[in-house]
Amino acid sequence: MPAAGGGKCGEVLLPVIAPGGNAGTLRAMKGVLSFLNLNFLPKSPDFGLLLLRAALGLGMLRHGWEKWEKWDQYKTTFFDPLHIGHKWSLILSLFAEVIGSGLLVIGFCSRFAALLLTVMMSVTFFMAHKGDLKAGELTAVYLAGYVAILMAGPGKFSFDGNGGGGDGGAH
Repeated sequence: MPAAGGGKCGEVLLPVIAPGGNAGTLRAMKGVLSFLNLNFLPKSPDFGLLLLRAALGLGMLRHGWEKWEKWDQYKTTFFDPLHIGHKWSLILSLFAEVIGSGLLVIGFCSRFAALLLTVMMSVTFFMAHKGDLKAGELTAVYLAGYVAILMAGPGKFSFDGNGGGGDGGAH
């Protein structure tokens, strides 16, 4: 049976109503599907990337700031997966969490910041949590978000993007 619509990603193909069939039913089905796909909302990948950068960046910045405030406690006990010493592991983590997150929020050197945070979250997820989603669920969510920004770029609402004179990370 032939299908209506262009078959774009996210579209449901509807059967074509045979001559003499009820075209009103087809219009109603299309209307329902349009509503369910939230087609009445504007689409803005750049705004979505801004929200993702802000949420991940501010969340991790808060996490890093907490580590900074507990420097004296953590400098001798911090997890040392790379065997470089507790203090140096803490310094690298703080650099990624505070500096990297700050850069990510404002959208400056965003892909570099996302790379720093991707590496840090990979070490945390695979070495500290041993790849266990139950123990490292939030870590895995942060990791996925950073990888998305690393691959997609920061979007135009960033210093790296068109708003700041760059190309938004697109090549």
